[in-house]
Amino acid sequence: MPTRRFGRTGLPMPVLTCGGMRFQHRWEEEPPQAIPPENQANLERIIARALELGIRHVETARGYGTSEAQLGPVLRKLPRESYILQTKVAPMADPDEFEKVFRISLSRLGIPWVDLLSLHGVNDRETSDWALRPGGCLERARQWQKQGLCRHVGFSTHGPPDLVEELVSGNRFDYVNLHWYYIFQEHTASLQAAQKNDMGVFIISPNDKGGMLYQPPERLKELTRPLSPMAFNALFCLRRAEIHTLSIGVARPEDFDEHVRAVENISETCRILPTVEDRLQQRWEQSLPEMWRNTWQVGLPDWSQAPSQANLRETLRLYNLAMAFDLVEYGRMRYNLLGQGGHWFPGQPLGSLTSDDLLPALQKCAEPKESLRRLLAARDLFAGEKKKRLSSA
Repeated sequence: MPTRRFGRTGLPMPVLTCGGMRFQHRWEEEPPQAIPPENQANLERIIARALELGIRHVETARGYGTSEAQLGPVLRKLPRESYILQTKVAPMADPDEFEKVFRISLSRLGIPWVDLLSLHGVNDRETSDWALRPGGCLERARQWQKQGLCRHVGFSTHGPPDLVEELVSGNRFDYVNLHWYYIFQEHTASLQAAQKNDMGVFIISPNDKGGMLYQPPERLKELTRPLSPMAFNALFCLRRAEIHTLSIGVARPEDFDEHVRAVENISETCRILPTVEDRLQQRWEQSLPEMWRNTWQVGLPDWSQAPSQANLRETLRLYNLAMAFDLVEYGRMRYNLLGQGGHWFPGQPLGSLTSDDLLPALQKCAEPKESLRRLLAARDLFAGEKKKRLSSA
């Protein structure tokens, strides 16, 4: 398994991470329930397989239900130097409450210290303030670092590009967990700022948020051949020197296999990428008129300023991907999370908004009527049963 220096932490980070968001028994810890033996045995096999493959970084979070409690008994059987452990705790207005939650994490894990502690979900100005203000959660985490409870402190974010770049450029964290992959490259400036500041970079959810690539449409499979969509996306990310590791959310040991094959000879396999990228770009250009693809974002109001706080920009982004790459099911999944995700995925779906409601908000767009037409078409294509975020934090 190739490794990369994880920024200033100096950790030899495997390019694939064992993500702990899919293998746990339940998303809720309360009321406490016994873990089914077959579920715990599966988790043990996952960790054994990860270490066998050289995937030494295990990532979990306080908000991942029983994940920490199930990992603890497995990790305690292993030499502490045999793995890199990351957990994540959401910042809070009261640092004492933040500390209580972190102490619960350590208790569930049953391990005296973690290698990486992330302030989880620094997604907006409020959570950023809770983290960064004097006496806030970052300051408290640095105290724990001095006490030996965590070795390095970073943050995870689903926030907008301007906020993420500001946080990374501020150089107050050792690493960042963020979203960046083929269909979402809006944090490129933050990648560059992280490299400048010698920060580790961890890519969140490249397979799920990156397009539900574990169940890709036939068109996308054809466009990325001879690579699978998952393998292409992994290599596309890892081609960038700023990126050090990708989180692979696994539910069973064999879920690692496709990614491991992709990175076995990473420099050789990456030679295929330009051909695949050309094919994807050609399809993008064939599917979306030039005027539209070059200006569709221009003049769109922020979700907070849009009618009924509808996230117009995300709706159109998903529609573009559906038109170009047949990512319809992915679009439905994401669109129906709108209104359910809080600051993790802000804004609302279009709901019952009419043309008369929407058109005045689109007057600064390059093509107001075309923007309206595509928004209404997106609603027709995507609207369905409401989804719920899996994680509570």
